[in-house]
Amino acid sequence: MIGGATRRGPHPLALSYLALFAALIVLAAGVSFLGDPHAGDPVVMVALPGPSQPHSAQQTAPSAPTQQARPPAAATQLLPTDSPPQKITQQVYAGGALVADPALVENTPVGPLPRIADDGTTPMRAYAPAAISDGRPRIAIVIGGLGISAKATEAALKGLPSGVTLAFAPYAADTQRWVAQARKQGHEVLLEIPMEPYDFPDSDPGPHTLRSGAGEDSNTERMVWALTRFSGYAGVTNLLGGRFMADASSLEPMLTYLARRGLMFYDNGVATHSAAPDVASRVGVAFAQSDSTIDKIQTAMEIDRKLSALEAQARANGSAAGSGQIYPVTIERVKSWAQGLSGRGFVLAPASAIVTQSK
Repeated sequence: MIGGATRRGPHPLALSYLALFAALIVLAAGVSFLGDPHAGDPVVMVALPGPSQPHSAQQTAPSAPTQQARPPAAATQLLPTDSPPQKITQQVYAGGALVADPALVENTPVGPLPRIADDGTTPMRAYAPAAISDGRPRIAIVIGGLGISAKATEAALKGLPSGVTLAFAPYAADTQRWVAQARKQGHEVLLEIPMEPYDFPDSDPGPHTLRSGAGEDSNTERMVWALTRFSGYAGVTNLLGGRFMADASSLEPMLTYLARRGLMFYDNGVATHSAAPDVASRVGVAFAQSDSTIDKIQTAMEIDRKLSALEAQARANGSAAGSGQIYPVTIERVKSWAQGLSGRGFVLAPASAIVTQSK
């Protein structure tokens, strides 16, 4: 004690603050010198899956949908949009069936484009199988969706009778091989052109889709891309396309283009308000339309019922057409139905055998 006063040391709370402050200074100096200890930690990026698509070829056409998705596990290798098929310089046959002919092709930078030969022969006639003409009612069955799943395509080629017309999507890299096999077995072949449905892009037929309102030049460019993917087809059909098929102003220049190339157009019936019959009549394209989707309900009983209805219609009108997809039940029921068709007084005919041509 000095002069009556008691000497006291630093307050404990003050010491605590001094210690914390000193620690912060040391930590800041360490980070500055050594770097952030978490700076090198890995960062995980999670991609949310989009709607399922049948293919993932890169989108290049202007104004076309940009979303992409991985192909299904069973899909074949997809054809890059910048790798056009080879030029056609000589006739190619699969068995006795013509698959390619330079007289019917315009070799373009994007691939071989069908054309009417100098002697007037059209691709539709050159690539169409011979049809029976004995006066019996004709029934055409067009099965679509081939060329993407190798397993499903192989099953269709093994299970379906040769009189069934097969429609191939333009996306797989080895579609030409499947088309050659189909032609060798006697099938008529169509090309599926992707067209805009009403619920696009929830339902997306893929890159190079023809879009309502996209403009003639843009849609022609997209259609030419599809037309140059393989050869040997007698005509084209729509892949989806409810909205586009209902838009006469967008559809007309496309059907006009097909007519000038000597190709038929088959309306597969998915568009409930299709403008195709009226437009086809105006432009004079060879045209046929499905009277029924035989496998909208995928049961054997319903498919059999639809096939029987086609017989009744063919008996009344002379011809009828039905469309389906390569579902196993569809293949099995069509195969069974076709076995007794001749005995019931009908002919299973290619789609080109029932076309109408107004001009």
